[in-house]
Amino acid sequence: MTVISLFGLLTLTIASAQTTLDWRKLGSTSFDLGLPGLASGAVIQVAYTEGSVTIETGDGRRFILGDGEKWATGQAGLDQQAKRWRNELTAPESGARMVEAETNAARLYAFGNHAWRSDDAGASWRNLTEIQGQSILGAAILDLAVSPNDGDEIVAATGTGLWRSLDGGLTWDGLNQNLPNFSVRRIHRLPEGMSGLEVEVSGFDGTLAWQPGEKSAWRPGARSAAVAGALRTRLSGMLGIPITAAAAEGDFLYAGSGDGRVFVSPDGGRSWRAAAQNAGGPITGFAVDSNEPNTAIATVAADRSSRVWRTLNGGLNWDDLSSDLPAGRAYNAAFDAASGATYVATSSGLFWTKADLRARGPATAWERVAGNLPEAPVYDVQLNRSSTQIFVALDGHGIFAANAPHRRTDPRFVSAADYSTRAAAPGSLLSFVGGPIRQARTGDRVVPILASSPDEAQVQVPFEVQGTALPLLIDRLNVRLPLEQTAPAIFVDRDGTPMIIDADSGVLLDAAAPARPGMRIQILATGLGRVTPAWPTGVAAPLTNAPRVAAPVRVFLDRLPLTVTKATLAPGYVGFYVIEFEVPSIVNAGPAEIYIEAGTRASNRTRLIVLP
Repeated sequence: MTVISLFGLLTLTIASAQTTLDWRKLGSTSFDLGLPGLASGAVIQVAYTEGSVTIETGDGRRFILGDGEKWATGQAGLDQQAKRWRNELTAPESGARMVEAETNAARLYAFGNHAWRSDDAGASWRNLTEIQGQSILGAAILDLAVSPNDGDEIVAATGTGLWRSLDGGLTWDGLNQNLPNFSVRRIHRLPEGMSGLEVEVSGFDGTLAWQPGEKSAWRPGARSAAVAGALRTRLSGMLGIPITAAAAEGDFLYAGSGDGRVFVSPDGGRSWRAAAQNAGGPITGFAVDSNEPNTAIATVAADRSSRVWRTLNGGLNWDDLSSDLPAGRAYNAAFDAASGATYVATSSGLFWTKADLRARGPATAWERVAGNLPEAPVYDVQLNRSSTQIFVALDGHGIFAANAPHRRTDPRFVSAADYSTRAAAPGSLLSFVGGPIRQARTGDRVVPILASSPDEAQVQVPFEVQGTALPLLIDRLNVRLPLEQTAPAIFVDRDGTPMIIDADSGVLLDAAAPARPGMRIQILATGLGRVTPAWPTGVAAPLTNAPRVAAPVRVFLDRLPLTVTKATLAPGYVGFYVIEFEVPSIVNAGPAEIYIEAGTRASNRTRLIVLP
């Protein structure tokens, strides 16, 4: 790939290579705003077409509600002409539009800020959605349709989705579950510790969060709209132009404008460096190296010009990495500085390449990242801290995650509990992200391989290892990992839900099944070290009299130490440990931070819901 000056134009070719991943969906496509049902993105038009509800979303896509209340992609236009508009009457509110029920000429509906109904041909009106000056549907009504077969059945299109009433507007319910109308524009936070996913959604004033243990819907996040856009707003005022993308890391500030200019400040905004030319499209995002903030990648919403740029010196020079990237607007990027793996989210999908992020030089050819993903523009891409997991935001479909494909050529060992990089410990479970393992040894000892797939394998560290380093021979690959006597980690699933269960019922505790005072609770963990009596590596723990953890084990709930009643290998499992304790009789209600200590080492911090 040729490296050229910033904003240069290239003749593009279509990248033919493709990387296929096994994607998993995180969260749903609807959110809970305390309305009559779950909400979604904006719906701007609605009509009954051949007896079925047809809608157009805020981004211009069309869907049909078919049998079984399932949404399908629609192609035909909305039949607005079939509606019986009554423009000659006096509306119940300024600017409201009125439509007649086909089955009853005296039944009229009006819509504007609220929905209205008249049963006497417009002589009098009843407000159907206002309570204490607010709409129960959460937004003004953009369109309304009456069923041609039943004057009591109406559907209303609003900025919070689609709503239906079967009793003439007296009660409402949402039609937004499973509707692919969740337009995520940015991933603000990945699942980690006490926090779950947090995203910025088109048309919503704030952020939405999918907390660990959530099962049904996104909820308003901790970051308000002011916080989510605070940096863009602040830099807009500082630079005197509208800023469309911004990033901050240490003293470095990166800002991009809607007219295609890039500005970089290395000193917190006291001085600025500006690119000399116009990018040919709005600047959409910046990915900045947290360890070397003078290294960054910028993206541009242009179809064919330079859309992905790299700077290694804080914006003094930029190199174009677009080359053979297929046509499509670039919305954001993510990279792993150590390997040079660079990902870009575009209107044509997700692509990746390798580009040296420590020295100037060409990148490899771009590859499409495919798999079991819906066909949709990709608006954001992020890597977790260990750069082993990749997260993408698909327009309308929400968040998906998979093992990062660059690990296939640059595999990494992480904790099997939470995919973080931490030391190994005797007996602990490690995940090898990036490929299968056929044989594994440390010195003259065989390392048990518990699972192996094309993208990932899991091994157990022998209980007998000693010292401060763990040398591993993985097939023909030599690896050396730091070794501690304990390296505790609580198991969490991929959306951050901890493996914490009710000891009596075996039910996983989450938002729907919280912990309560006096409850006996068990935590599933790994990395607690040696046990007594000694137990063979790679063998499931016995169902009775499981070996006890040799190191002292403590549990902390909101940083208060609790009494541990048991810490053993988990009966019937390999490499799992179980810690049991009792919830105090007096405890603060709500989300609580929970973590464990084994020996002198602390685990990851995670979230437990406690209610009276």
